[in-house]
This record gives sequence, C-alpha cells and structure tokens, in this order.
Amino acid sequence: MNRSWVYILYCSDGTFYTGCTTNIRQRIYQHKEGIFEGYTKKRRPVKLVWYEEFQDIREAIDIERQVKKWSAAKKRALIRGDFKLIHVLAQSREMRQRRKHRKDD
Repeated sequence: MNRSWVYILYCSDGTFYTGCTTNIRQRIYQHKEGIFEGYTKKRRPVKLVWYEEFQDIREAIDIERQVKKWSAAKKRALIRGDFKLIHVLAQSREMRQRRKHRKDD
C-alpha cells in the first residue's frame, strides 16, 4: 500500500481546501506555485495548516471526502486538535440546542 496524506490548506480568502496525496511535499509545492488549475490557484498564497498520514490510500480518500463536507468551524477544531468540539459540532442542531437548554436550567 502507498503511504498517503490528507491535508488542509488555509487560503488567502479565508477558506479551507482539503486534499489527498501520495506525495505531500510535491503536492503542497504545486498548490503554492499554482501549477494546476483549480480551487487554490486563485486563492494563493496558501498555507498548510493540518495533515495526517495514512498507510492505505483508500482510507485517506475516505477521510478526505468526510472532511471536505465539514463546516469551517469543524475544520478549525480539527486543526487545533479539539476533538471534543468536533464531537459537539457533529451533533445535530436540535441536539446542541437541547444540550444548551439543559445547561441553562
């Protein structure tokens, strides 16, 4: 199996880009230089803010697909390593409101 990475870039417009690669150094260089057309080329400069290595490319692709769907708040929590907040943000809005009301009582 190929080693692979899932990564998050912070773009100059304040957005995040999530990607997957088997060569993290080369791919980040390509993003920074704007070598490929796509999301990050017009949002440079970009900064690598998070990455994780996987031994199986299929697992990395699955994780990339999940993280791409996340809100910016959830991605920020991942970048900070705040797994408790990720769990809270993953809950439904209704569940978060119920939890808040219980704390207020």
